[in-house]
Amino acid sequence: MPAAGVCSRRRAKHKPHILGEGTMADIHAWAPGQVLKLFKAGVPRRFGEHEARMTRAAFAAGAPAPEVFDEVTLEGRFGIVLTRLDGPTLWQLLLTRAMTSEQAGAILATLYISVHKTPPPPNALSLRNWFAYASRVPGGIPEHIATGVLTLIERLPPGDGLCHADLHASNVIMTADGPRIIDWAATVRAGAALDLARFHVSFSDLVYAPEGTDPERPRALNAAVQAAYARLAGVSPAALTLAMQRYLPILRAFALAERATNPARREWLIQRVEASLSSED
Repeated sequence: MPAAGVCSRRRAKHKPHILGEGTMADIHAWAPGQVLKLFKAGVPRRFGEHEARMTRAAFAAGAPAPEVFDEVTLEGRFGIVLTRLDGPTLWQLLLTRAMTSEQAGAILATLYISVHKTPPPPNALSLRNWFAYASRVPGGIPEHIATGVLTLIERLPPGDGLCHADLHASNVIMTADGPRIIDWAATVRAGAALDLARFHVSFSDLVYAPEGTDPERPRALNAAVQAAYARLAGVSPAALTLAMQRYLPILRAFALAERATNPARREWLIQRVEASLSSED
């Protein structure tokens, strides 16, 4: 096996035992202490390669990310060999009431701070390029909204820190050695408030919650994250809210390319983004 951080891009011969399944990839058992994140057929290879680069850079910089050991191809699908992280997700602990929203919010806020203190890798996408790639998803972001948001991004105050851009309770594994963050594919260079705005859109606007879950629980978690982050970052809640508001139209438009498949929800997002863009004119 190659040394840590060395990419061999070798071809695996046998399909390993599956441990879990997600929207973009499956997780398989690999060598002892390792898993294979195997991207589904149809997911562009460059997407997986980008995630491998960002995860490797985050781990090397000391962020709470898994280590990347290798990149492989299995049955024509690209995969990343990563540290096996054993433990429940933070979201699972919330659902079983093993942890309160305030406790989970404090953990997430601490993780956000650790990410924002991590130097961004040179090849991390700028916010403009990040959104430009998302706007190319067929049937996703309407052209007039994409154009308006790209113009809005040019007017934002400078922000060139590291943002995970998908850091939520399901992407935190509570290991025996502490919480670890997974799924670094959306990593972007931007102002820190983008991460909090992204969480707000997912957990308040769109109410990220499995069917049957009390929708107020995600909103309570969102409020807890913002309160804890403001305290840890030494900023007032009002200042954090103002900083987040600059990014909300961008993240709401981004959601059109991601999760907003419900027609009513999609129309609501479009109306909110259009209203925000009109106020900028």
